[in-house]
Amino acid sequence: MTSAFLNPRWPVLTSYDQEHLGRIALPLGGIGTGTVSLGGRGQLLDWELQNLPAKNIASAENFGLKTYGAASLFVLYAKPEGEPAVARALEGELTPPYEGSHGCTEGFHGVPRFRQCSFHAAYPLAQVVLQDEDVPVSVRLEAFNPLIPADSDASGLPVAVLRYVLRNTSDKTVQATVCGSLANICAGETRRNRRREVDGLRGLVFDAVGGDDLARGWGDLALATTAENVTFKSVWPEENWRRPLLHFWDDLVADGALDEIPNAHGGACPMGSLAASVALSPGEESSVTFVLSWRFPNRYNWAPRSVECDCGDKRLEAADLIGNYYSEQFSDAWSAAADTMARMSVLEAKTVSFVSAFCESSLPEAVKEAALFNVSTLRSETCFRTPDGRFYGWEGCCDGTGCCSGSCTHVWNYESTVPHLFGDLARSMREVEFLHATNPETGGMSFRVALPIEREEGKGKCAADGQMGCIVKAYREWRLCGDDEWLRNIWPRVRKALEFCWIPGGWDADRDGVMEGCQHNTMDVEYYGPNPQMGTWYLAALRAATEMAEAVGEPDFSRLCADLFQKGSVWLDAHLFNGEYYEHEIRPPASEDDVADTLRLQMGATDVCNPELQLGSGCLVDQLVGQCLAHTCGLGYLLDPDHVRKTLSSIMRYNFRESFHDHFNNMRTFVLNDESALLMASYPRGGRPKSPFPYFTEVMTGFEYCAATHMLYEGMEEEGLKCIEAIRDRYDGARRSPFNEAECGHHYARAMAAWAGVLALTGFQYDGTTGHMCFAAKEGRFFWANGVAWGTCELRKTDDCWQARLSVLHGTLALRAFSVGEVCHELPEVRVLTEGVTAELGLSG
Repeated sequence: MTSAFLNPRWPVLTSYDQEHLGRIALPLGGIGTGTVSLGGRGQLLDWELQNLPAKNIASAENFGLKTYGAASLFVLYAKPEGEPAVARALEGELTPPYEGSHGCTEGFHGVPRFRQCSFHAAYPLAQVVLQDEDVPVSVRLEAFNPLIPADSDASGLPVAVLRYVLRNTSDKTVQATVCGSLANICAGETRRNRRREVDGLRGLVFDAVGGDDLARGWGDLALATTAENVTFKSVWPEENWRRPLLHFWDDLVADGALDEIPNAHGGACPMGSLAASVALSPGEESSVTFVLSWRFPNRYNWAPRSVECDCGDKRLEAADLIGNYYSEQFSDAWSAAADTMARMSVLEAKTVSFVSAFCESSLPEAVKEAALFNVSTLRSETCFRTPDGRFYGWEGCCDGTGCCSGSCTHVWNYESTVPHLFGDLARSMREVEFLHATNPETGGMSFRVALPIEREEGKGKCAADGQMGCIVKAYREWRLCGDDEWLRNIWPRVRKALEFCWIPGGWDADRDGVMEGCQHNTMDVEYYGPNPQMGTWYLAALRAATEMAEAVGEPDFSRLCADLFQKGSVWLDAHLFNGEYYEHEIRPPASEDDVADTLRLQMGATDVCNPELQLGSGCLVDQLVGQCLAHTCGLGYLLDPDHVRKTLSSIMRYNFRESFHDHFNNMRTFVLNDESALLMASYPRGGRPKSPFPYFTEVMTGFEYCAATHMLYEGMEEEGLKCIEAIRDRYDGARRSPFNEAECGHHYARAMAAWAGVLALTGFQYDGTTGHMCFAAKEGRFFWANGVAWGTCELRKTDDCWQARLSVLHGTLALRAFSVGEVCHELPEVRVLTEGVTAELGLSG
């Protein structure tokens, strides 16, 4: 019955049976709003609403809810006509391990649950199916938060929509109630729960009065519904021996309705309940929709200071308060719930349209899953927006804090999700990098930006890969949006950032197109001497700068960049390619005086004249990362194509492990036992340094996606898909959450590199400056997105003619030329395709 009971209008990409639910945690919330996660059993966990992560930390510890161990409980009451009532938590059975020192440690562990449970997802749409032979009603939870590419505001709502669909499976009329209970987790001296009913919306508001109104947890929550037959228990009574739960349970199961308790006090974290009742005829379906909303405005910078108050307590320094964009859009949590409910049909329809279009693409399931499920990182505590709308990110999240601050350029270099789905957010990152983090005099770019943004002076440390990648990404964002004025605005700093390579003691002080200097990079150390990883980043930056300089009317600088590119490309092929892959030629400086200021951190070699922590002769998993990005940006080959393909074959041959039973790793472990993965580095020719770069024995998904995507671009589909499938097999719901790929923290930004797999297999390119869209020469139906619009393209070939059906499902697209492989069709003039318009195109050749 499970598949027949799913919502036929909601696509499903991956289904998880009862054996693969234990680690699932799907973030529900908007971009930059914080989230609460939907667990595989249908429970809510990881309440990350208050401007900090809260992973693997019981809600009891987070909010002082020691009595119940959870912040929420949703319950079904069902009474068939003439028969006893039954009640169940709207969750699947608890999974091992069960027991701690005082019994089961799960929240509300003594409440009965459904015997059968399955989870079905196509992010952000999740369906949990609950069934039990002793319960006359089957339940489908439909949970989501609006996700509409190219509409960052609609995708940034602080809400979680929970729709419980009930089906009467008995032959009798059933009186049913869905009851949601929520703990007041708001910071303040006195927490209060209050009923509210306005314009057909009914629910509870949770807030607090008194205390520190600049605390991270100061704010409010709302639980609301449009159901008409509603009862309340605004506050559970404050009693010992867990009697409040008993009181609640007895009240609900008596008749399926709740009774208020006059003048009740709920203690430190009062629970409040909202119940909606419906009558179901035999075989009938009905639904109850709840919206959980929140507003917690007090976000602080990366490392806020503490100050002592007059009373002796400590509070966070007000000068370090940066705020949230979303909290400027809504006055309170209730207004967010009301706005969402008022626009629910449109928001849901647009979200389903996007997810359906993507899931129906003629692409391998693993590629779609990797790309779509990693979009969830945008909704996690890894990412946020300040009140001015700018978008920032940690590298990832520790359990209780952000991990590695500053929108780190050398990590965010890898992701390709944001520019293609939310171009405005990607451009805001480029503006921060160049207009704030780049020193206008030297061209050095702080690879970790300070906040508030007014504190960023461009005087921080510089990362070779991070800075070069930002140059390429500036080119990418310009092409995707086609806004020449945007490019002209940032170009002086882009040029300055490239010229920084040539300063005395710099990365390419001799201006020969090869980086030889002290190169801090994403391995958290400095490489000394020419190497393929920094080398290809540099070549890609030179190619991008060649194009941008020409566009802004600087032909001399364009020719200079083109000349350096040519020299560097030839040199790398001649000197670093060993016949199988590219090596690192370790070339230490004569002294520390030969290293320019801002290039060296205290994480790398202690002796620059005899540096440890180098790559050396190793075969690095992402040694051609710059080439991969160049392909996604349409910049062509940076190196000899035969050498490139041979290198990727060598990476697959030497770095891919079918099993890790015999693998030694002295660092972090992200793969175990019989799992398969690509190693960060191998040394098939020997010569491994005594102390290589730190992560050489590790596995990290962002780097794996980079190599796998590049294989797809080079026609090595079998190898590339094998790598991607190996990653997604590890994130199977039983061992790891499918919506949380970790590296240096949960929801790691680099893993959003997975979107490039879609670009590689579809061949999608769009140049907004010319209106030229391109696809690979293959038949099928493909999803496309350029950050400002999205839709589908159906390609069919008959004889020597390609037929294209290009549809715009959101936004506006300017089209002047359309290519399939090497065949190009030029329109007589620019055609503007608006939402809902489909263009039929024929290409011969």
